[in-house]
Amino acid sequence: MDSVETSTVVLRTIASKRPLVIAHRGFSGRAPENTVPSFELALAVGADLVELDARLTRDEKLIVIHDHELDRTTDAKRKWRRRHNRIDARSFSEIKELDAGAWFSRKFTGTQIPLLTEALALIRKASIPLIEQKAGSVLVYLDFLRQHNLVNEVIVQSFDWDFLATLNRLEPALTLGALGPAHLLVGGRKPLGISRKLNAAWLKQLAKTGARIAVWNRQVSKGGVRLAHERGLKVWVYTINEPRLAGRLLDIGVDGLITNEPIRIRTVVQKVFPPTEVLEHPSSAA
Repeated sequence: MDSVETSTVVLRTIASKRPLVIAHRGFSGRAPENTVPSFELALAVGADLVELDARLTRDEKLIVIHDHELDRTTDAKRKWRRRHNRIDARSFSEIKELDAGAWFSRKFTGTQIPLLTEALALIRKASIPLIEQKAGSVLVYLDFLRQHNLVNEVIVQSFDWDFLATLNRLEPALTLGALGPAHLLVGGRKPLGISRKLNAAWLKQLAKTGARIAVWNRQVSKGGVRLAHERGLKVWVYTINEPRLAGRLLDIGVDGLITNEPIRIRTVVQKVFPPTEVLEHPSSAA
């Protein structure tokens, strides 16, 4: 499958009339977040996209983990007998020896933190990866995506809107999501006086990033969603696990729900939008 075909798959998916179900760190309600078992479960239940977090090790390997420290989701504290074990202070060879599953359930004992390449290869078999940049420069991600021919095959999102704007300038073909509310606006300015709700002021700043998607917290309104749509943007909301809240968000027109519980949220989506539209994923377009 060449990049033109893949780009079409990504763009067709985000343009879906049916709201998308996006598995947050995989099926993280049923398996340890950001691990192969979590991604496999997300694919098994048909998540439209699978979100994951990316960070750099000391030896500059992109791995999949949310926190800047290893303590919460691995046995680093016990293994190394110290607290506050930063990811950027350890090599990948050290990190891959950690257990990233037992904290969640004993049945996941022995699960490792995956390399980003490993996670993307798995997810792309049946879904589209949504990569959240947690750490690392624009050039690190751009070189990685180009080296692995992934520019047109993934979506990248970040709370760092300067990162997104630079990435868009260097690689306009890449589909981006602007996570908000952002801590800094494009140009490094703090968003003083701007409500945390998705509104015209945020959308004006978001336009500078080149993002196609506003990925927001639950502080969205029907008016804010309408303004985004008028600007040609999609609106995805995180992290939604409650069916009643999911239903309310669907009623105001959001285009995607990021969730730890994709089965539960898919059921809500299907009640509002019967499953008549079949989304094309990379594996079916090959």
